[in-house]
Amino acid sequence: MFYPAQTGGVRTYLRAKSRWLHAHSYMQHSVVAPAIGTDLDPGVVGVPSFPIPYSNGFRWPVSSALATRCLLRLAPQLIEAGDPYQFAWSALHAKKKLQINALAFYHSDLPQLAGQRFGKAAQQAANLYVGRLYRQFDLVLAPSQIMVKKLQALGVQQVAHQPLGVDTTLFSPLRKNTLLRKRLGLPANTRLIIYAGRFTREKNLFQLLRAVEHLGPPYHLLLVGRGKIPLRSGSVTCLPYEADPCNLAGLIAACDLFVHPGQHETFGLVVLEALACGVPVLGVAGGGVAELVDEETGLLVRTGCSAALADGIRRLFRSDLRAMGENGRRKMLRHYDWDCIMPQLIQHYASLTQVQWQTSQPLQTLP
Repeated sequence: MFYPAQTGGVRTYLRAKSRWLHAHSYMQHSVVAPAIGTDLDPGVVGVPSFPIPYSNGFRWPVSSALATRCLLRLAPQLIEAGDPYQFAWSALHAKKKLQINALAFYHSDLPQLAGQRFGKAAQQAANLYVGRLYRQFDLVLAPSQIMVKKLQALGVQQVAHQPLGVDTTLFSPLRKNTLLRKRLGLPANTRLIIYAGRFTREKNLFQLLRAVEHLGPPYHLLLVGRGKIPLRSGSVTCLPYEADPCNLAGLIAACDLFVHPGQHETFGLVVLEALACGVPVLGVAGGGVAELVDEETGLLVRTGCSAALADGIRRLFRSDLRAMGENGRRKMLRHYDWDCIMPQLIQHYASLTQVQWQTSQPLQTLP
């Protein structure tokens, strides 16, 4: 269900996987997702659906039975469920009828989301639901170690760590938009900070905005995304969601520092994109982002505190940002390029089937 969303990393992951498999193997890769009109990507099978209001493009399928029938017509050798909602149950129904294995990728921390929006009782109910759902899959992949531990605590034992990756050719320092400061009307010596993503409560943007406002000139924050901005400030410029990844890479590469204040990310794909662009990252010591950033590529500060974010920004600008950016770029090339990540994913697939999953890339172990 995450595929038609206008923001988020699931669509990026699925598109990258489809392209990689087409280039490096004989495997056919199909995506069953809510229909988003006639302009579907190759390999996408649309299921009738309706838009969810104020959800940045998410759509709800009319019926899980329709998705099940799509899967039965495709007759796959393996099914991967990408969300914990109706499509997950469709995958389980098709798995049973086709007598094949099915795995799930835990892209979204549903209990955490339920707790933030509806309270502790909703979070407890979501914990029970997630445990019951994912225990029925033959394997569950989680993009961060913290998500592996959460699933295990819910009784899901057949879980493995599988990080996502980044297109290091697309997200590269070479994409730098050299005219960005001029376009924004900022002095050349501006210390330009960027955040890209959804403007939602769980991203802790209010703390980031307060931090930059407190720092004042020459610090300036560029927000790129969609949603309601919690605080207006002269130290902040907001640009709309950038659908073109080339343009997004140009914006990120033109900035001095990427800041991700969210503490509940299952992974944080945009952090990989920033590091691949040669830009250091300031994150918080919580969620999946904390597993991606180290002292050689950026800094982690305590969560939910604008003063800690402001102090972290100051400390990083006193450091060698260029060296950190180069370290981050090397880390992405060595460990997180899709050519490193996809063979790991194929290993998981191969463990669930009797098919020889041959690719032109050597299989690698996790970093």
